[in-house]
Amino acid sequence: MAQKIICKSLQELPQAAQALLQVHADKRLFAFKGSMGAGKTTMIKEICAAIGVENMVNSPTFSIINEYFTRDGESVFHFDFYRIKKKEEVLDIGYEDYLYSGNYCFMEWPEKIEELLPPNAVYISIEEDPDDESRIIQF
Repeated sequence: MAQKIICKSLQELPQAAQALLQVHADKRLFAFKGSMGAGKTTMIKEICAAIGVENMVNSPTFSIINEYFTRDGESVFHFDFYRIKKKEEVLDIGYEDYLYSGNYCFMEWPEKIEELLPPNAVYISIEEDPDDESRIIQF
């Protein structure tokens, strides 16, 4: 059953990140869907903070992937597939090594490579409510 969280402000995002991590405590692959500017990267920043990432988290739009490290030295991978034109580009970066590493992987624009994603990925939808600019997060 899908969960839905409505965040009326940025101050509510840490609780949304905690809720997502609690519901999916055994998962490591998270695929974020949403329009440009919906808040995918912002939500990933909050989740990274919750799991102890110490690096600055930003969208890997041009590099496709960023690697961050937690306080415990664990790698966390952040993908942005927006600029991917064909699946061979993802194969060339060795995406399987990352997705099957057991480390957290956060993916923006997963619809670009959906056929390559493992079935155990958690899909998160982020939409902006046009009436009050709140964010509707479903997972």
